[in-house]
Amino acid sequence: LLTIVSKSNVSVASCFVLLYTDKEEVVLWMNTVGPYHNRQETYKYFSLPFCAGNKKTISHYHETLGEALQGVELEFSGLDIKFKDEVLQTTYCEIDLDKAKRDAFVYAIKNHYWYQMYIDDLPIWGIVGEADENGEDHYLWTYKKLEIGFNGNRIVDVNLTSEGKVRLVPNTRIAMSYSVKWKKSDVKFEDRFDKYLDPSFFQHRIHWFSIFNSFMMVIFLVGLVSMILMRTLRKDYARYSKEEEMDDMDRDLGDEYGWKQVHGDVFRPSSHPLIFSSLIGSGCQIFSVSFIVIIVAMVEDLYTERGSMLSTAIFVYAATSPVNGYFGGSLYAKQGGRRWIKQMFIGAFLIPAMVCGTAFFINFIAMYYHASRAIPFGTMVAVCCICFFVILPLNLVGTILGRNLSGQPNFPCRVNAVPRPIPEKKWFMEPAVIVCLGGILPFGSIFIEMYFIFTSFWAYKIYYVYGFMMLVLVILCIVTVCVTIVCTYFLLNAEDYRWQWTSFLSAASTAVYVYMYSFYYYFFKTKMYGLFQTSFYFGYMAVFSTALGIMCGAVGYMGTSAFVRKIYTNVKID
Repeated sequence: LLTIVSKSNVSVASCFVLLYTDKEEVVLWMNTVGPYHNRQETYKYFSLPFCAGNKKTISHYHETLGEALQGVELEFSGLDIKFKDEVLQTTYCEIDLDKAKRDAFVYAIKNHYWYQMYIDDLPIWGIVGEADENGEDHYLWTYKKLEIGFNGNRIVDVNLTSEGKVRLVPNTRIAMSYSVKWKKSDVKFEDRFDKYLDPSFFQHRIHWFSIFNSFMMVIFLVGLVSMILMRTLRKDYARYSKEEEMDDMDRDLGDEYGWKQVHGDVFRPSSHPLIFSSLIGSGCQIFSVSFIVIIVAMVEDLYTERGSMLSTAIFVYAATSPVNGYFGGSLYAKQGGRRWIKQMFIGAFLIPAMVCGTAFFINFIAMYYHASRAIPFGTMVAVCCICFFVILPLNLVGTILGRNLSGQPNFPCRVNAVPRPIPEKKWFMEPAVIVCLGGILPFGSIFIEMYFIFTSFWAYKIYYVYGFMMLVLVILCIVTVCVTIVCTYFLLNAEDYRWQWTSFLSAASTAVYVYMYSFYYYFFKTKMYGLFQTSFYFGYMAVFSTALGIMCGAVGYMGTSAFVRKIYTNVKID
């Protein structure tokens, strides 16, 4: 399912043929063309009235699921290129420039269109043309000057120089030409993608400072939480032990307050347990996927292969479906849920339905624009097959294991038959206020990294510092757990036992701040425009923020749950 091969007249030999012999064919693939400021708004290269070379045979073509979803549209250029065989400037085709074709090129030049090509999986970028200073005359670059570096029998470097500026005049013929120059290079094959990386951007001192700043925040928070809770809890335990020594009359007259008073309700099932357990299971799965994909990206250079990051994420998400079923199913069983099959279906399809629903909506806009980002029908079928035949069965296995291995409600306190009335408290102790404030510190620990991640995805940077990302993920989890524990402690101390949803939502509110930051990034850090790019940006940023919020909420709840169980285990309950 993860390999989709199109074009029946092409052999399915892998495109990773990286060893060449002298005079062997080297294929120049034309990928996409689109406006520079809208990275995701791409179209097929030949959607502009470019012409192709005369050579029609192709030796290999390969497309993965990740490539199909990312709009990679490889088309053969028709240029005759052979390994170590130099080509002087040669005309490969001519464009009969009528008014319609001229208008298409003028529109592309006005919107700063540029195109992408591939030689031996190495990307090359070139600009379509340029306008004069007054913006009245427009010029097309007609000469592709290729300089290819080789080391032994492997291609390690490709450079493109665009020359031959020709003014666009209707009813003329424009000759398109190319040349190929081969040069020996000392670049190792393993290091050939290093030229595309930008260490000055990603390893800037601000990046290091932000990591150090977040790390110091973690130390401060952990120390603060440990000190406050240990000292406060010690006083609480001492007060409760003193109350145990009182007789019934003194206890009735005493000033009883605090988290011990809600021991009979603190383990009461949350409201809407089916949705809640499905969210927790999905959050645990997203955390697992993030952790595994980052480790894989640290070990393997996924940026060297087209669509490999997305393909890896889809595969890992499908493979970790038992995690979702295990945690969601066991929590639902602990809370006394009986409709476990419905819970399993909701847990299995919660994230895929959100992603596919957003993609389906954006796909309509992409089809209207005839953009290459329009997802083919075959790819949709493949994704649906993965959901129904891989994710759902694995989720079922996890749910059965979770219900049987850890689905018993072994709480340290009995749950009262009648819920305790929740007393009035100050406004800042209300769950709604705690939820709004809970995401500020976790967002503060990651927002610098969000800038680098956004820039790599929405602009033309290749993200490769996955060690930074792993540190930020760990820091985010620690800060989230610390914040939710403190929030839950204050909530329970106010004798409000509605901590399950509060702990989840206070951590998940990080997503709201991330999405708000995406608005700032769009308007002040990019020059995106148009319906397609705007809907693509805000649609998928909503998906990213929601997934991040579900993950943070699950992490916050799991940490808080362990804390609540611990404090009620250590106190004597009548």
